[in-house]
Amino acid sequence: MATIFSRIIAGEIPCHKVAEDKDFIAFLDIRPINGGHTLVVPKVETDYLFDLSDDVLSRMLVFAKKVAGAIKEVVECKRIGLMVIGLEVPHAHIHLIPINSEADMFNKARVEWDKEKLSLLAAQIRETSSNLI
Repeated sequence: MATIFSRIIAGEIPCHKVAEDKDFIAFLDIRPINGGHTLVVPKVETDYLFDLSDDVLSRMLVFAKKVAGAIKEVVECKRIGLMVIGLEVPHAHIHLIPINSEADMFNKARVEWDKEKLSLLAAQIRETSSNLI
């Protein structure tokens, strides 16, 4: 059975896409830790990030770096934190989270965001990322 991320990639489930190329997609988390919280997902369905080939993993990190740059241009923050959890969806992915302190990454309640607000933020990041990717 396809994961929710595979269904997003296939266009079966809508998302707030911020960037995409032939191998990866990045979209806003609908329950973000902080505004701009983005998921970077390979289009190949692989459960565990470290089961990706070295080539795919390295290209994914380069893609994520460009997306992080776009997020940082739009969302006021000191840095973009990177987190790999990998248990919530059985499809490899990276969390990019705008942060101002370490506490912003951990033990913070996730919040439901209004679809309109997510859509606007995604458009701003997408516009910025199109210059980078």
